[in-house]
Amino acid sequence: MASVLIALGGNLGDVRGTFKKAIANICGMTQAVLVARSSDYLTPPLSDQPQPHFINACIEIETRLDPHTLLFTLHRIEKKFGRDRAHEQHWGPRTLDLDLLAYDDIRLGKKELTLPHPRLFERAFVLVPLAEIAPDRVIAGRRVREALAELSTDGIERLPDLPDPA
Repeated sequence: MASVLIALGGNLGDVRGTFKKAIANICGMTQAVLVARSSDYLTPPLSDQPQPHFINACIEIETRLDPHTLLFTLHRIEKKFGRDRAHEQHWGPRTLDLDLLAYDDIRLGKKELTLPHPRLFERAFVLVPLAEIAPDRVIAGRRVREALAELSTDGIERLPDLPDPA
């Protein structure tokens, strides 16, 4: 089983409800085991275009799927929840964004898939939730906690946990 880190993001609709359903889909469609799930974080958008703040989170799963099949499945799940990669604005609003951050210690540099994620260490909105669940994970020679310490976390706010349905 491979240890895989995935970032979740979105800023349209019931994002936290979408996350819950998307994580269930990820585990079901990839026959994965959910190892860890971060809290949800409210984060400012990267672009200057007017749009709502994002909600971001990270999960760790264990799966037997290879990285390309996993990425294909993540894109299918995004589409199921309303994402249209072909017609969206770069860094624009979206219902669901699933980014494959790391797959074991694999390094891959292909057009369709780069591992680890090429902008992982530039994005506090990814590293904050990732550091919550895997602070000591070493990715491409860098410890998550140490990479986060090099970035500003201004504007990132941990959201309260949602109540468990009775």
